[in-house]
Amino acid sequence: MTVAATAPDPGTDEPSPRGALSQLIQDANDRGLSYAKMSARAVDTETGTKLSKPYLQRLVTNPPTSTPSLAQMRALAAALQLSERRVKAAAAEQWLEYKATELAGYNDDVRVIVAHLGDMPEHELRRWRAMIEADDRARRENE
Repeated sequence: MTVAATAPDPGTDEPSPRGALSQLIQDANDRGLSYAKMSARAVDTETGTKLSKPYLQRLVTNPPTSTPSLAQMRALAAALQLSERRVKAAAAEQWLEYKATELAGYNDDVRVIVAHLGDMPEHELRRWRAMIEADDRARRENE
């Protein structure tokens, strides 16, 4: 299901009707990453697939009815400096109405950490997310 992207009413705290993947792209743009910079980064190293600035903008404002290809999702992950898993989960949520909630395939340490995070208030979750994403970006930059 694709939902039309409309600007949220600034007087409400309701979540944006934008799909999960579209929201990841918009969030990056809101943090100052331009669509041109995203496009320059949006290259799948396996296939050479590149994403254009207009395509990235369209994913936010008027998403296609079908999910991006695997190569496009890898390019998006590179553009947003997020894990491929995170981009795939957002695409599944947006196009398949599937929200990944299981922890299958993760070790006990990850499950314990997630259990602790699940009990935290929203402001603490945002702080931890920012720290984890900053660490991930720093590691990618040093590769």
